Amino acid sequence: MAFLELKGLTKRYGALTVVDHVDLAVEKGNLVCLLGPSGCGKTTTLRLIAGFIDPDAGEIRVGGRVISSGGFSEPPERRKMSMIFQSYALWPHMTVRENIGYGLALRKLPRTDIARLVDKILAVTRLQALSDRYPGELSGGQQQRVSLARALVVEPETLLLDEPLSNLDANLREEMRFEIRRLHDEYRYTTVYVTHDQAEAMTTADLIVVMNLGRIEQVGSPEEIYERPQSEFVARFLGGTNILKGRRLDADTVECGSVRLRCGDGDFAGREDAVVSVRHHDIVLTPESREEGLNWAKGTVVRQVYLGSHRDYLIELPGGEQVRTIAQADLAIERGKPVWLHFPMQHCRALAR
Repeated sequence: MAFLELKGLTKRYGALTVVDHVDLAVEKGNLVCLLGPSGCGKTTTLRLIAGFIDPDAGEIRVGGRVISSGGFSEPPERRKMSMIFQSYALWPHMTVRENIGYGLALRKLPRTDIARLVDKILAVTRLQALSDRYPGELSGGQQQRVSLARALVVEPETLLLDEPLSNLDANLREEMRFEIRRLHDEYRYTTVYVTHDQAEAMTTADLIVVMNLGRIEQVGSPEEIYERPQSEFVARFLGGTNILKGRRLDADTVECGSVRLRCGDGDFAGREDAVVSVRHHDIVLTPESREEGLNWAKGTVVRQVYLGSHRDYLIELPGGEQVRTIAQADLAIERGKPVWLHFPMQHCRALAR
């Protein structure tokens, strides 16, 4: 049986349904990322789990215990959960040690126990040298580590994180992604992590839940979601991809304007109006003339950008379709020049939705 279960979870604000009959099962000790664009319902789902707002329908269970159902909703302080906010929410007049120990003091633990537990979490989060500083004397990454330490020290059943890295710069975000995963591996708390950043989800999650318009589009491991998207929305949102639309010719071949593609993955679900996803980095670009045919197309360079490790190309096909592809950094082809593109069959994925 799953540790955290959402069944038919629904939240409405007037005529707007923000969370729409969401079903989700999270195993104990897993880190699950709710991933999606702004307004998709991920933060509202997290707040429903935390007990900050009450659902209009559905049920939430933790460890087999019902914490929300119908007109009943257990208050947040009784749910044995810790939540980490985007704003860190540290007390500015307390030192790092006092901030971390605050939740333990509220639970009226003996001072010796508080000191022991705080010392332990300071070591795990590598904050010993900063224990007597105040939040205003810390960097953003250090403040986020204090926020993590404060949430972990009370030993919650469930850890909730609401876009915890969005206030950090790019380098700190990357560092903290790995830090969050390291701490999760150390403690193995059941964790629900809300983000709109695909790199955060791919780095930290055991399971990714892609949400759109209040509903779950797809659930799977980072590899499953990236390699085998089930819908156009998921393919576009997680990783750079080209979406080519056309007419299905047979079970695995589609005509997309000026190019015919045979798909080695996915399923058209019997639809005539076919949709194919091909990742940017899977298309092979060459300036050498090739005979056009199945999974090959001639195009013209519209734009190319040097990005250090590679070049990003935008290519226009004869039918007017535009595709993006990645090429090695030393392959520099001027705008307006002809190129030939190969769409490897094994990387052309037919989308059922």
